[in-house]
Amino acid sequence: MAGASVICPLLALCVSPGRAAAIATRPPHSLSPEEELSPTSYPESTPRPHLRRIPSRVDEIGLDVISIALPAVLSLAADPIASLVDTAFVGHLGSAELAAVGISASVFNLVSKLFNVPLLNVTTSFVAEEQALEKGEKNDQSKKYLPAVSTSLALAAGVGILEAIALSNGSGFLMNSIGVSADSPMRAPAEQFLTFRAWGAPPIVIALAAQGAFRGFMDTKTPLFAVGIGTLLNGLLDPILIFLLGFGIEGAAIATVLSEYLIAFILIWNLNKNVLLIPWNIDIKGTLRYLQSGGLLIGRTIAVLITMTLSTSMAAQGGTLAMAGHEICLQVWLAVSLLNDALALAGQAILANVYTQGNYKQAAVVISRVLQMGLITGISLAIVLFLGFDSFSTLFTTDSDVLEIAQSGLLFVTISQPVNAIAFVFDGLYYGLSDFAYAAYSMVLVALFSSLFLLVATPVFGLAGVWTGLFLFMFLRVLAGFWRLRSKKGPWKYVQLEDQGE
Repeated sequence: MAGASVICPLLALCVSPGRAAAIATRPPHSLSPEEELSPTSYPESTPRPHLRRIPSRVDEIGLDVISIALPAVLSLAADPIASLVDTAFVGHLGSAELAAVGISASVFNLVSKLFNVPLLNVTTSFVAEEQALEKGEKNDQSKKYLPAVSTSLALAAGVGILEAIALSNGSGFLMNSIGVSADSPMRAPAEQFLTFRAWGAPPIVIALAAQGAFRGFMDTKTPLFAVGIGTLLNGLLDPILIFLLGFGIEGAAIATVLSEYLIAFILIWNLNKNVLLIPWNIDIKGTLRYLQSGGLLIGRTIAVLITMTLSTSMAAQGGTLAMAGHEICLQVWLAVSLLNDALALAGQAILANVYTQGNYKQAAVVISRVLQMGLITGISLAIVLFLGFDSFSTLFTTDSDVLEIAQSGLLFVTISQPVNAIAFVFDGLYYGLSDFAYAAYSMVLVALFSSLFLLVATPVFGLAGVWTGLFLFMFLRVLAGFWRLRSKKGPWKYVQLEDQGE
């Protein structure tokens, strides 16, 4: 019944998107104390400058979403594709090396993405808001000063350096923390890969902060160009460094790091053409707001990373073959499901823009359309994966035992795609409305229940328990999203979809 309560309202929206514009009539100047905390709430008498006209018709909104999401799909796909390329090349070195890359990637994400995701999402929302309110000021060289941009880049530089130091010097401790013992055949190659990979942390964080700025401008083409060039370089260097020069697993890490520095350089070069990156003054109020929102999302990211790392740790306890098979399933699952993030970021940028201008009716239509597109995308991806998973899995390894384990995860990889799509879309909607507090607190609860399930189910059911736990993790996120949508609280008070069938 819980699943029906989630899907039925969404299907109803797909049938009648025009009914999505019923908005609560309470004026925004009569806010409750909780709602007054919203950074986008202001009296109706306040002038609302217009940056970009969001089309009023639902079909035009869909086209607007696609125009932003399509380049973003390719940009977002580039990073998982680079990981897939690394995994494919390293898989031919042996199952121990393949499993080591999976473990190292999990540890790297545990540390590096702790601040990366908050920087990216907060920057996108805040830049979109500043653009909508025309807060940017021009200097003598006609460069616009946006506090959100300069603040995020400054934080990114410091965080990236700290991450590099922590990862390179603490690789042994981090391996112990996820249960990879010193005598494990995966331990040595995993530490080698992580030590070299660590020095890619600074450009990754800086590049993500820059991408957040471009997304706030609703420009996803520039990040696509930068990431595309970097991914191409990574693909060219992998076979040369891994096989031709004989660096092995270390060559894969070096190729990835070099490509990340190139991506960061291209993004900063282009951003510097129009935006003042080094401010002449410090926006204290804006910085505090940035840190507050970022702190909430750091807590949210910790919850996500703990759950994902726990799933990897539980899979690794099954041995080298089990971990290698799980790595194939996980990489395909993440590479495909993260494509839905393109819809989320398109919805986030557009929603932040129209909501900041006080156009709540249009914001409701944007929410409806993005959810519909997410559901359709998820179903399409599930069909593609069901038909092509065998072909995808053989790209990673020719080991029949590993392939058999990977094949057993086909149901998990495919059936979870529609759920993944809606979960990612809701993330974008939270950020577009600056509903960072609920996004953080709900994720902590979801991660808690999912982690407990993993701890209980995996010793009994093995990899099936790991995959079921990950599916539960995504499904609970969808439930939390629909509950917030229908709660009519906080920023959702003025952006409500009409109840279907009532």
